[in-house]
Amino acid sequence: MTRGTVRAGACAAPDTAAGPLIVTAELPRDLQAWANGLRRAHFPPERNFLDAHVTLFHALPPSCEEELRERLAAAAAQPPVPARLLGVMSLGRGVALTLSSPAMLALRADLAERFRGLLTPQDSQRPRLHVTIQNKVEPRAARRLLEELEGSVAPRDFAFAGVGLHRYRGGPWEAVGRWSFRG
Repeated sequence: MTRGTVRAGACAAPDTAAGPLIVTAELPRDLQAWANGLRRAHFPPERNFLDAHVTLFHALPPSCEEELRERLAAAAAQPPVPARLLGVMSLGRGVALTLSSPAMLALRADLAERFRGLLTPQDSQRPRLHVTIQNKVEPRAARRLLEELEGSVAPRDFAFAGVGLHRYRGGPWEAVGRWSFRG
């Protein structure tokens, strides 16, 4: 084990009433508003109870909340993280905006190394940065939206505004904290 890596059980005693923790990369306001509009227009309304988001970790143990807050606050001391909207991609039964950000992936890799012994199999993999705007629809509907958006979503540069921490509550997420990049 490398220095600084958390072993399973190394965080505080688990809080069995608390849900898993989700870490997100926060979009700038203009991109966030646009992506929220796409979600409202295309995500099945009965399941659209979240704003558009970029998930970095899906399920960290609630026992690590204190250390995670410290790590995210320290990460926010840097300048806004550069990124690029590349276009759209198929999710099979949905569509997502695809993003590129080597710097955000590096920040995430540092956190993954720190919490390595506590990551789920999903969180152990290198993520494809994206914003889901449609999910769990018929494949034909997803293909139609993909074709429609391919002609209208232009690549552009942006910078992530910060990082967020949320608690999964079986549906809507509970906001735990948000740290703006400020370097």
